[in-house]
Parts: sequence; C-alpha cells; structure tokens
Amino acid sequence: MIQLKPLLKEHVVPFYTWINDDEVIKYSLPLFLKIKTKEEIDAWYVELLKDTELLNLGIFLEDTGQLIGYAGICNISRLNKSGEYYIFIGEKSFWGKGIAKVVTKEIVHIGFNKYDLNRIFLTVSEPNIGGVKAYEKAGFKYEGNLREACFRGGKFHDKIIMSVLKSEWEG
Repeated sequence: MIQLKPLLKEHVVPFYTWINDDEVIKYSLPLFLKIKTKEEIDAWYVELLKDTELLNLGIFLEDTGQLIGYAGICNISRLNKSGEYYIFIGEKSFWGKGIAKVVTKEIVHIGFNKYDLNRIFLTVSEPNIGGVKAYEKAGFKYEGNLREACFRGGKFHDKIIMSVLKSEWEG
C-alpha cells in the first residue's frame, strides 16, 4: 500500500498545497502556520533535507509513487537512546485509512533496530482523536499531558505525551 523512501528536492511541490490548507496543518508544526509562500516553503524544505541528525522519510503510494506525506524521528539523543516521532499526512483523501498506523510501526521499527533507540516518544494535540487512536494501535502508551501547550483556533488545548519502549515493542 505505502512505501517509505527518502525525500528528494523535487518532492517539495505537494507541500505548497498542504501547508496552505488550514485543515491539513491544524495540529502540525507551528512553523507551518508562519510559512505560506513558495519561497518560504522551499527554504524550510531545503533545511529539512540537509538535516542528517534525523530520520526523515517520504510516504509514497506503492502503486502510483504519489507522495502523500512524510514521517520520521527527530531530536535523537544518542546518549539517552531516544527520539521524537512525527508524521504528517498531507493528502486528506488518505486520512482515516490506517496509513498512520502502518507508517508509525515502520518508523518505530527502524528507530529501534537501525538507530538502536530504547524510547520513542511523541506529542499529539488532545483534539486530534484520530492521531491518538493511531498511535495507541501502533503500540504507544499515554505518559501525561502538557497542559494548554498549544494555541489553535483562538483557544488553548493540551498536548498528550505518548511513548513506546524497545522492551515493550511488538512490531
């Protein structure tokens, strides 16, 4: 169904649409609320591709090769053997189809086996119920809340902290 592959320079084009869609970026990087022009998105994307300290892969449809998002692990600590998982599915027609669960399991597998991590964590906006469910299905466990840590749509909401440990991973 999907294939994870490195992002290339030419893969930036769908991000122009995704980042300018308020529904797509609603619970995503705060940076996406600030960058809108092709030039701003290009500058962000070039820096993303340059960053060798993170695991960053495009999510492609296996049959057509269409890029539908990206995922990976950032804030990797070699000392603590931990990192922060992220996923962004920009193509709304693929939301709610189980892709986030599949991608999450694959990225976590890579994190534990190729990067020798012991703990992978994430934060998810409390109103993002679909995201929370996908992470739970992929093996993440609730750790706590960052109270009113996110301001969207004129109001604050909590960020939920979830993690999975290598010792409890069943992927």
